[in-house]
Amino acid sequence: MRRYFAIALLITTSYGAKSQFLMDMVDTTTNMGKGMLSIYKKYDKLKISGYVQPEFQLAASKGTKSFNGGDFAANVNNRFTLRRGRMRFDYVHFAEGKGPSVQFVFQFDGSERGFFARDFWGRVMENQFQLFSFTMGLFARPFSYELNLGSGDRESPERGRMSQLLMKTERDLGAMISFEPRNKDHVLRYLKIDAGLFNGPGLSATADFDSHKDFISRIGLKPFPISKNIIFSFAGSWLNGGFLQNTKYVYTIANVQGNKTFIVDSSITNKGKIAPRKYYGIDAQLKMKHSWGFTELRAEFITGKQTASENSSETPGALFNNTEGYYIRKFNGAYFYFLQHLVNTKHQLAIKYDWFDPNTAVKGKDIGKNGTNINATNIRYNTLGLGYIYYATENLKFVLWYERITNEKTQLTGYTTDVKDDMFTCRLQFKF
Repeated sequence: MRRYFAIALLITTSYGAKSQFLMDMVDTTTNMGKGMLSIYKKYDKLKISGYVQPEFQLAASKGTKSFNGGDFAANVNNRFTLRRGRMRFDYVHFAEGKGPSVQFVFQFDGSERGFFARDFWGRVMENQFQLFSFTMGLFARPFSYELNLGSGDRESPERGRMSQLLMKTERDLGAMISFEPRNKDHVLRYLKIDAGLFNGPGLSATADFDSHKDFISRIGLKPFPISKNIIFSFAGSWLNGGFLQNTKYVYTIANVQGNKTFIVDSSITNKGKIAPRKYYGIDAQLKMKHSWGFTELRAEFITGKQTASENSSETPGALFNNTEGYYIRKFNGAYFYFLQHLVNTKHQLAIKYDWFDPNTAVKGKDIGKNGTNINATNIRYNTLGLGYIYYATENLKFVLWYERITNEKTQLTGYTTDVKDDMFTCRLQFKF
């Protein structure tokens, strides 16, 4: 009995071991061995994975406002922090002779800031044509390449400012249907289409605050081999959404006596309308294989219309009070990656440039100008990131990353020159 328990414990805890290794441990000519094989087959459907990202950060000044793990405290310019601690459970049920039919995923994030759910969803896959699947629950929105690139796989420590402001924590509650041929010989095997309806506020709210839903879709060409050593992929994304205006005050940019400024429309009919959130994105990736590794180029551009508050361009997590106004701004932003292995695949150089302009209707000279009401929320930022990544093993990664962050020069106090908010991050990632 003790022998049976020991073997069962070995099988159920060694998720990373190879199938053949486990099979070699089991004597299927005995009843006990047949029982072990049954247990192995059962637990093979369940996968447990995770990673932890402890890091040290050094900012250019105390109290730096940062998109690299949150703002620094008023008297702090360096810190140790546990950026992420993820644990993920995947369960897949295989229909006999038909392949996977149901998938369930639960993932949570734990750190010194608390524990939070990050994924909690189920997926149903049809097996007659092996083309469609249906997903429902809490999961990543099907928009953008960077938003859907996992934090454990991404080279840069964080997603860009644009991604964080437009879609904080990337995930939302909703339902999605996907077209993705699972037959390797299908003529459309490189095509993937996702389309779904989502609450809108994402994890910035604990519940939906209106009845309006965001429609989000993404159509993409999965990594396609142009030649033996070159792989290309691209996609287009669209978000058509918004949220309820519970006040009559709506602000937009106008030219008043030669000055750009926000003007208010306070028509009573504004109350009850839908404040717009319209995003359009396009992205592409090119990967070239060499004898020592890969060279990879990535680019993504997003533009559209964002409704937020006076003092933030972030998608709000609650409806405003009766005296607040809805600020509608046209925006754009982009990022560009250059990734290069050095000597071998263990060493990688990363260069990333991104920008986010939350209000394309104004320039730096318009912000803080006398007679206007345009504040720091409307400042454009550019970020140049330089990084070195060392993949010590498949379970351990070192990241050294420096970001040079520049802002538009304005007439606003505190932003007449570049703010000292550069950042250095040293991170270890332990993964299993």
